[in-house]
Amino acid sequence: MREPAELRELRKMSARVGTNIRLVQGAGGNSSIKHGDVLWVKASGTWLADAEHNNIFVPVALQAAREALARGDERIPLANEGEAALRASIETSLHALMPHPVVLHVHSVNTIAWAVRHDARDEFAGRLDGLAWRHLPYHHPGLPLARAVTEVIARDTVDVLILGNHGLVVGAPSCEAAEALVHEVEERLALTPRIAPATNERALQELCRGSDYRLPTDPLCHAIATDRFSCAIATGGSLYPDHVVFLGPGLPVLQRGEELSAMAGRTAANGLPPPVSLLVPDMGTVIRTDASPGAEVMLTCLSLVTSRLPLDAEIVYLTAENDQALLNWDAERYRQQLTANRSESGDTADISRFRSQ
Repeated sequence: MREPAELRELRKMSARVGTNIRLVQGAGGNSSIKHGDVLWVKASGTWLADAEHNNIFVPVALQAAREALARGDERIPLANEGEAALRASIETSLHALMPHPVVLHVHSVNTIAWAVRHDARDEFAGRLDGLAWRHLPYHHPGLPLARAVTEVIARDTVDVLILGNHGLVVGAPSCEAAEALVHEVEERLALTPRIAPATNERALQELCRGSDYRLPTDPLCHAIATDRFSCAIATGGSLYPDHVVFLGPGLPVLQRGEELSAMAGRTAANGLPPPVSLLVPDMGTVIRTDASPGAEVMLTCLSLVTSRLPLDAEIVYLTAENDQALLNWDAERYRQQLTANRSESGDTADISRFRSQ
């Protein structure tokens, strides 16, 4: 199917947003534009950062998608099934239901740092005053979230959706306006991160010697372990879906004096796979040598979020049922595999190009 000219602007905007790690991490986040009865939306497992040099958008039959969602069917019909090499984003329902020409969904760190708190609603009311916004508690992505969004937009005009334990969705008349609105919300919700104690890299390198673990690419990841409050939050449970999908529920801690091989044996004895990442309190963070780029950037995201949570914050974690629903979801397995394939193909294993400004 021939791409409309408007899709070029979506590609440019998506690439800018996708390389800002404070807004999007890896395969997280998605964008779309409506052209007649076709919804061009990011494909599942692709990276917004790749929008200008990879084919990451697929055409969805918009009216057919809305009708399917109305009858409780989350199978998304493509506008041209014969050319389909990729699946539409697992959150295409958000894009189909929002009436705006352009919809942008991001996992922005300031928004998430508020969206995981019990005490956020009053702050939202003050900080987002003047915007057409609504807050939704956590719903499993896909049909459960689509049903909640349908109820909200049936009652009110909504340009900004804060998704509990998830992220931010904005709708706007153009790509430029959608990007500007995301930045405005992030500025209004901005939180000052704590400065973490220094990392003991030499001790971490010695700890990893001869093991299946290494130091993460981004030194910022060590703050999760050296800052005791961030460590307590990260080990207390799962904060948002991609946390679960790419790092596993919560993060385990290596006990003082414990070897990495002993930790691996302890998890294997409990029937669990080796942890993707481990926190070593007061020293830093380690990650598996075979960790995907998606896991790497998600570890950075976790550091950015936990450092912005104040000491008196009441944290809302995903439940064990929420975790299992994500881990056992075929759509998420598919997305993880695409991320692994991206790493193997050498597309952009180097995460240093992602902007943190």
